[in-house]
Amino acid sequence: MGLAKNFTGRIGRTFEDSEAAWPDLPQPPQGAPNIVMVLLDDVGYAQFGCYGSDIATPTFDALAAHGVRYANFHTTALCSPTRACLMTGRNHHASGMARIVETASGFPGYDANIPEENGFLPEILVRNGYATYGLGKWHLAPAHENNLGGPRTHWPLNKGFERYYGFLSGETDQFHPDLFHDSHIVDPPKTPEEGYHLTEDLTDKAIDYIKDLRAFSPTKPFFVYYAPGACHAPHQAPKKFIDAYRDKFNQGWDTWREEVFARQMASGLLPAGTILSERPTWVPAWSSLSDDERRLYTRLMEAFAGFLTHTDSEVGRLLDFIKSIDEYDNTLVLIMSDNGASAEGGPGGSFNEKYFYNFVPESLAENLKRIDLIGSEHSNNHYPWGWAWAGNTPLKRFKRDTHEGGVCDPLIVQWPSHLKNVGGIRHQYLHIVDVLPTLLDVIGIEAPEQINGVPQAPFNGVSFAHTLESAAEPSKHMTQYYEMLGSRALYHDGWKAVVFHPPGMMNYESRNANPSFDDDIWELYNIANDFSECNDVALQFPDKLKELQELWWTEAEANQVLPLNNQPARYGDRRFLRDRYVYLPGISPLPESTAPNLKNRSFQITAALNVPSEGNCDGILVCHGGHAGGYALYIKGRRLHYAYNFLGALTTIVSASVELPVGEVDVRATFTATGRFRGDMELWYGDVPVGRSAIPFTVPVTYGVDPFTVGYQRMTPITPELVGKAEIPEGILRRIVIDAIGRAYRNPEGEARAALAMQ
Repeated sequence: MGLAKNFTGRIGRTFEDSEAAWPDLPQPPQGAPNIVMVLLDDVGYAQFGCYGSDIATPTFDALAAHGVRYANFHTTALCSPTRACLMTGRNHHASGMARIVETASGFPGYDANIPEENGFLPEILVRNGYATYGLGKWHLAPAHENNLGGPRTHWPLNKGFERYYGFLSGETDQFHPDLFHDSHIVDPPKTPEEGYHLTEDLTDKAIDYIKDLRAFSPTKPFFVYYAPGACHAPHQAPKKFIDAYRDKFNQGWDTWREEVFARQMASGLLPAGTILSERPTWVPAWSSLSDDERRLYTRLMEAFAGFLTHTDSEVGRLLDFIKSIDEYDNTLVLIMSDNGASAEGGPGGSFNEKYFYNFVPESLAENLKRIDLIGSEHSNNHYPWGWAWAGNTPLKRFKRDTHEGGVCDPLIVQWPSHLKNVGGIRHQYLHIVDVLPTLLDVIGIEAPEQINGVPQAPFNGVSFAHTLESAAEPSKHMTQYYEMLGSRALYHDGWKAVVFHPPGMMNYESRNANPSFDDDIWELYNIANDFSECNDVALQFPDKLKELQELWWTEAEANQVLPLNNQPARYGDRRFLRDRYVYLPGISPLPESTAPNLKNRSFQITAALNVPSEGNCDGILVCHGGHAGGYALYIKGRRLHYAYNFLGALTTIVSASVELPVGEVDVRATFTATGRFRGDMELWYGDVPVGRSAIPFTVPVTYGVDPFTVGYQRMTPITPELVGKAEIPEGILRRIVIDAIGRAYRNPEGEARAALAMQ
């Protein structure tokens, strides 16, 4: 009976001669808690109320008051790497997640392929009797996996989650999200006009999952990983939440930051003697700004604050539901952020953050024209980096940097039935890799030796369970390396060596973006007495600096950090790019990583049509992008049209001069590059030219998260006249063929800057 080798009953020739037995189901440890893990995005050290802010976060503040606040908790400085650390308990390079998945390169520490030996937290919990639910941002699958036609090796349901509802990429529109349910694409249940917002949808779904669980089992513990888009740009929230902050930030970021610092010191959050770091030269003094700049920058901050307060409210709604079913006391709640506040809004903020990613300076006048739309479904806004600097008070720098402003974040832990010494602040050094070992420790689960037959690598993190009840217990995490986009740091036993290396992209300082790593100037701080890194003692303690530098190289070699590279996109995965693409109508959306690469090169799009003699034939043939930038080839009024949206500011529409012929016809849109990021578009019916116009400027680098589609549009429209899905009627479009001609520019940043200099 080889097929039943684990059967514990008895099998005879008949039922009467046999004894039934059922396989054991995984059982959790006695008293295992429910777990609600909330991971926010781009929320800085000082942006919760309980960390010094005057932004309303009553849910988070109450959790801190009845739980524990950690003042010295660290991440990796960027979202995908931090999430990899959180899910695996291993360092980000050790998981191949040095950067965000979209900028992976072909080296072990950088390829965005988390190895099976680094098992995920839900993979462990589900094997120990937990129900596991993931909601919100994932951003842990290699970019080529983020479509339905490819492999799903690193999707949530293959990494231990039993249910998933959210978005796979790094950000999404909060009113028009690119939603996945389990492993398939779905549409939002409502429209923005009907009151839809993604964070509310995530909360609804989390509550539904718990309801379904309790219909199945009244006692099985659950793990809810709740990772909303907040507060990553676009900063979008229901209007009433944004309007509640009208004129609340008129004092500007300098004064606001001083007020926050005073509250931090008074509350005991910061160690005695902490100094407020100086304003960097690239952040202008608020007093130096014009009235129009202040008005715009204030409104952008109001949108961020409304977004954060709305998120706090939705987390509160989820926890209130858990209270209503009498399970709150044995629910372990963790609230944290994935990196410091983001400077990706640039010096002046943005109505459309894609300007920053495309190295295009935004016009103050253009932004002011749309100030009343900030935070709405029509925006893609991000605040100026002055507010990000303030959001990291009292620390230096921002997200992406290895100074404390990039890597030091809030962490709140509450467990009503177990934590007794509550309301306190913990100053022990922690890192995000410590969270998984801590959860296993407090639940009573041994780290597995293997998962699915794959031997597991040891954790890089260590449990901080001993600190939950005691502020006096020392940290067990003694050494931690950092590397992000070329910047590095090494923490060891209260000391920190750190160097800022200008990244090859999105550099906010006017430095050479390609300096030699050997020429970097390292700083040294006694973090135990200088939390905000204000007193560089590198010259005073050269031996200590050398010791930490050598230790950094040791850690780098052990964790796959090498080779050092500050050009995150230079070695992008080109295996999925080609010069000819053939698509059938109705394919699932494709992310930018596997969509046709038509930027900065000539191309031709051919659509094979069968045009009816009468009736409607309007709709999308092919499009890529959305209201923040992109293109669409479509039929309207029985004529062919091509719309090119340059970052939401200028839309050029090329229209055919005559109606489409009836019957089978191949129509073409031919773009001929005439210089850097510009060219001529010509429309054809067969071999007959029917329309022509210049495209004055094209998007250099990215359209953002709105995907590539054939026969319909997925998220936001390229142009307002394309509303809804704008599906082409069935039977009209037979196929799309795209031919990309010539090479795409290999240095989009340099090419974009050169083109802008010629304007």
